[in-house]
Amino acid sequence: MYQSGQESPINPLPTVVLLLFAGIMAMEVVLSLGSWGVVGGPQAIGWRLTAIQRFAFSGEIFDWMVENRRFPAEHLLRFVTYPFVHPAFTSALFSGVMLLALGKWVGEVIHGLALIVVFFASAIVGAVAYGFFTEDPMPLMGAFPPVYGLIGVFTHLMWIRLGQIGQKQARAFTLIGMLMALQLLFGLMFGAHSDWVADLAGFVTGFVLTPLLVPGGFAALLARLRRE
Repeated sequence: MYQSGQESPINPLPTVVLLLFAGIMAMEVVLSLGSWGVVGGPQAIGWRLTAIQRFAFSGEIFDWMVENRRFPAEHLLRFVTYPFVHPAFTSALFSGVMLLALGKWVGEVIHGLALIVVFFASAIVGAVAYGFFTEDPMPLMGAFPPVYGLIGVFTHLMWIRLGQIGQKQARAFTLIGMLMALQLLFGLMFGAHSDWVADLAGFVTGFVLTPLLVPGGFAALLARLRRE
């Protein structure tokens, strides 16, 4: 089919991905400028700590809510705000770049609303897993659990594609395997931290949700199950 010369050969990034990236980087720019003393005066140096205390997910607060069966809105909000608070600029930049790369690829397959569902569902499940399965006193923060959710979508789609062309479907898990191995290596080198539990839970969430969000994915899954 003839294409107009005005049409860009590069597909633009989905709007929802740009909005999520903007949210992450806007928060980080404010916190970084404050810590560098560029804005906010002397008190701005403590902005990051304040943001972590107010918006990061706390396993200890989670345990308190479960034990007392009380769920204040200010603490429930942490399940969806912690991806926008990072411990340092480099962490925010790295997770933001991964979000752009994976969001562009996944956004070409699933609708923008479905991408938002994956992002926040992975963040919530990642936080719940972190609260239930670890006793780590460190707060959970950063966009890696929802980014791993997008990796789960990517992996599921690759798994299906490799099966269709008769290739080994285990190859689809190469990316998540490499990332988990790197996390293990960094943990051994610089000290272990339990946030990998949230990352893995985010990945599983994205992988499981994919058939429900990809057009025709659920029907294809049912057909595959009937064949088996």
